[in-house]
Amino acid sequence: MPRFTHPRLEDVPLEMALHALADPNRLAMVARLAATERLSCSGAAPCETIPKSTLSNHLKLLRAAGLIETVQAGREMINALRRADFDQRFPGLLDAVLANQRI
Repeated sequence: MPRFTHPRLEDVPLEMALHALADPNRLAMVARLAATERLSCSGAAPCETIPKSTLSNHLKLLRAAGLIETVQAGREMINALRRADFDQRFPGLLDAVLANQRI
């Protein structure tokens, strides 16, 4: 069973959070997760043509920045936005970034 590392948000520097949100694909993934409660890895993908290895790397960066939590449910990996925790650590940041996202 895969083990995922989910950092304590107080250990996540602002630079890491901004880096995770700077990529258009990762930002689209965060927006999809913000619109729903939980998504599988493929459901969180910004498009169908993104390679699995690239998707995996994006998810890893989002986890490292404290933005998402990933749990295993059977054979699937389910992702959820750590919205409340992230908002407590960086008040207003996620709202501002999502509100100004280019579609």
